[in-house]
Amino acid sequence: MCSIMGYMGSSLSKDEFKEHFDKTISRGPDMQRIEEVDGAILGFERLAIMGLDENGMQPFNNNNNNNRVVCNGEIYGFRPLKADLEKKGYTFKSDSDCEILLPLYEEYGTDMFKMLDAEYAVVIYDAESKSLIAARDPIGIRPLFFGYYEEGGMVFASEAKNLVGLVKEVFAFPPGYYYKDGQFVQYRDIAETKEYNKDDLETVCKNIHDKLVKGIEKRLDADAPVGFLLSGGLDSSLVCSVAAKLLNKPIRTFAIGMNTDAIDLKYAKEVADYIKSDHTEVIITKEQVLEALPTVISILGTYDITTIRASVGMYLVCKAIHENTDVRVLLTGEISDELFGYKYTDFAPSAEEFQKESQKRVRELYMYDVLRADRCISVNSLEARVPFGDLDFVSYVMSIDPAKKMNVYNKGKYLLRHAFEGDYLPEDILMREKAAFSDAVGHSMVDYLKEYANEKYSDEEYEALIKKYDYAKPFTKESLLYREIFEEYYPGCAKTVVDFWMPNKNWEGCNVNDPSARVLSNYGASGQ
Repeated sequence: MCSIMGYMGSSLSKDEFKEHFDKTISRGPDMQRIEEVDGAILGFERLAIMGLDENGMQPFNNNNNNNRVVCNGEIYGFRPLKADLEKKGYTFKSDSDCEILLPLYEEYGTDMFKMLDAEYAVVIYDAESKSLIAARDPIGIRPLFFGYYEEGGMVFASEAKNLVGLVKEVFAFPPGYYYKDGQFVQYRDIAETKEYNKDDLETVCKNIHDKLVKGIEKRLDADAPVGFLLSGGLDSSLVCSVAAKLLNKPIRTFAIGMNTDAIDLKYAKEVADYIKSDHTEVIITKEQVLEALPTVISILGTYDITTIRASVGMYLVCKAIHENTDVRVLLTGEISDELFGYKYTDFAPSAEEFQKESQKRVRELYMYDVLRADRCISVNSLEARVPFGDLDFVSYVMSIDPAKKMNVYNKGKYLLRHAFEGDYLPEDILMREKAAFSDAVGHSMVDYLKEYANEKYSDEEYEALIKKYDYAKPFTKESLLYREIFEEYYPGCAKTVVDFWMPNKNWEGCNVNDPSARVLSNYGASGQ
């Protein structure tokens, strides 16, 4: 990960800019650079992943003019684009994938954003128009926020914490949009499907297989050491298995669980043994969970229950990786559920409703699972890569007839499982029902958090405190606890999250008061 920040105006000083930019230095601990040019200020904090020498440091500039660019991203397949640009006369001083962005902009303008196979957040200074252009990838895997400086000018930054105290209101930059000349323009809606493909089931599964393998292969390209988060669930297990086959050598895998009832550690070890990975287990206690809670909320910038629960374990395992290994890049299994279904989407009343729910979840990913992966990993000076978020893969899966994706096979996410039948995973792992990550770390973890919240607030205190909130009102003592901590760090930023992540309460069987799949009637043997 890296951190970027950009300002256009005449009121914000470089010193004040730096003071706020320093809040995310853990995203880019290797080097910081802040440049002023024609009334613009651009900042970059680097975590070196591609092109590790100092030539890869940003902002990049064009020697022929004052154009500048800062980007937190990975541009997959950048080498052919670079070769084409070299034919047009551009020269490059580094092996960084992001160095191609400024020449691309100079050649194609804002049309460049449609061309990128990438996860990125970018701010460009256009010297001719003396203005900033900003953009974000179609899923929002890389974070970007913005706000209006009260004394004049606009500020973009990687995280909300950069902007708190600097602007009156913080806004999340919408994924799949670019900003230019005061306007936000959507260049791609990754969830939109104009028509479903006509592929038969076996063709669908072959394409799922081939496209996911290609998405994983792209994300193995790094000049820094790579590791893998392995929960023992289907999604992360597939990423690890495919990567091990592609690399044809032992990969480094990491799993986490409570010291009392970690559900997934045994499954993670089974997968690790099967693929012969160099496997590490991180064991955590109740005390570590409760101690980490305020830190986790401060790094996340959310009050969402599901996100916070799932982030405690992820933060702690990433912290252990940062402190004890040389790994700099982590591949994870996020985004599969939004595409293939959750436990609660078994209750979808129709294929049309299933598709609508999938579209909603994909469009909101940047506020939930993607946010969790980014912050837990980046705060520990690591980079997240999410193969299930590969743009070609997501676009294809969204085009599959939802009648095929629904659970009509008596097995959730059947298409994904069927696509990888063979020697990728043990049969019991491939066909194992899903357990929510926060539950899989250990049912006790969520129970400890609930217990702590119930002890902190009396019923009377709870009723009085929730009256403070008219947006996303807390509805349990646990949700109140998270909101109170959130407001300490992010006052006035509640609207950067649209709502609590919850099953679709309009569906029969889903009108529950807790986001965990544990409370659903179809949870069954999941997580045992």
